[in-house]
Amino acid sequence: MYEQKLDNPVTPYGKAGQSKKSEVTEMFDNIAPRYDLLNRALTFRLDVGWRRKAVRMLRPYQPKTVVDIATGTADFAIEARSLHPERIIGIDISAEMLRIGREKIAARSLGGLIELRQGDSEALDLPDGSADAVTVGFGVRNFENLDLGLREICRILRPGGALAVLEPSFPVGFPARQLFQLYFGVVTPFIGKLVSGDSSAYRYLPASVQAFPHGEAFLERCRQAGFRKGQFLSLGFGACALYLLEK
Repeated sequence: MYEQKLDNPVTPYGKAGQSKKSEVTEMFDNIAPRYDLLNRALTFRLDVGWRRKAVRMLRPYQPKTVVDIATGTADFAIEARSLHPERIIGIDISAEMLRIGREKIAARSLGGLIELRQGDSEALDLPDGSADAVTVGFGVRNFENLDLGLREICRILRPGGALAVLEPSFPVGFPARQLFQLYFGVVTPFIGKLVSGDSSAYRYLPASVQAFPHGEAFLERCRQAGFRKGQFLSLGFGACALYLLEK
């Protein structure tokens, strides 16, 4: 069973006494220059297709305003342009990740469509019901308070709006689960240190995945936060879960 220690969990990164929020901010500021390269390498570029699939699942909602929480370097926000919204707002706590995201947006001449803001996922500076769709790519497990973050997302969604979440997962069966645990626990920190110089950040990955409430447990937390229905799909032989929730 996965441990479900979501609120203020002990994490293997940062200094003693730091809050999870400050640890996560420092971690992503540090690895930002190599983040995209590592994402592609560690997922064998599967992360690109996962985002594409998540965006396709939002098409029936025809969103005019899309908010991408924990936007990082804006990959999800950029992919969301295929929904033909009127505007996309990306929010992240890491200034360095946003800096790189803005460079990518400028290089694609998307500045008129996508706006990136530094902000806290648990205290969104957006009005109630202002988003038609929300995306979160590999960021929900980094919330310091999962339930508060989910309630904030639900608050900014209009009734009938949708949330698409991508999160790493572990396969269930033998030997795939054991192989993935080995990959996440040993190979990922090694590659992370080799490329970014920061093995602590990539030791955090398997620990945070283990602590996350997967599958039905996560859907239940979403229902408690105000979402009325949801589903999830297993992707990449169980390495990723795609959640679709509706308010």
